[in-house]
Amino acid sequence: MTIIGSIALAVFVVVFLVDGWTRPGYHPVRQPVSALALGHRGWIQATNFIVCGAVVTAGAIGVAHTFGSVLLGVAIGVFGVSLLVSGLFPMDAMRAYPPGTPDETPTEYSRRHTIHDQAGAVVFTSLPGAAIIAVFTVPGAGWTWFSCLTAAALTVGFIVFGQAWENDSRYAGLIQRAVIVVGWAWLALLFLHAGT
Repeated sequence: MTIIGSIALAVFVVVFLVDGWTRPGYHPVRQPVSALALGHRGWIQATNFIVCGAVVTAGAIGVAHTFGSVLLGVAIGVFGVSLLVSGLFPMDAMRAYPPGTPDETPTEYSRRHTIHDQAGAVVFTSLPGAAIIAVFTVPGAGWTWFSCLTAAALTVGFIVFGQAWENDSRYAGLIQRAVIVVGWAWLALLFLHAGT
């Protein structure tokens, strides 16, 4: 299941990149990946979240077994479940997407959006947490350094993205995509490592 997990993570990135660049009215440099779950093509990204989350959650068991770390498996499992929840509870329409939506941030959010935000916060904190655990549980100096650098990059990236999102930066989507690519790549490679 870990090999399938690495494939699911790669597919997740490919789907949001291709869908984001080809979606009418969507601006991937500004708008977050989650906004792709809105509109008439929203089912694509919602499914992307759900399938990737479910496969990663299942793959977490294999990682825990391979490296003898229940804690690492739990951290990855929490990440996977949070991805799944992000797909089940899409964000609210805002900041000009879907087309026709006012170009502003709402003053009040739906319950669905609140759950999505909470799940997103867990996604972006559990992954660096997993990388920190991997520093101490995945053997090999290369993995120690790779996991340490990934944890640092994800932590800084999450903070920078949070500030960009709060300030409605026109680069918020680009920053988020950079963070996702770094984190998903690390986890995909860890799954591959666990499967070999």
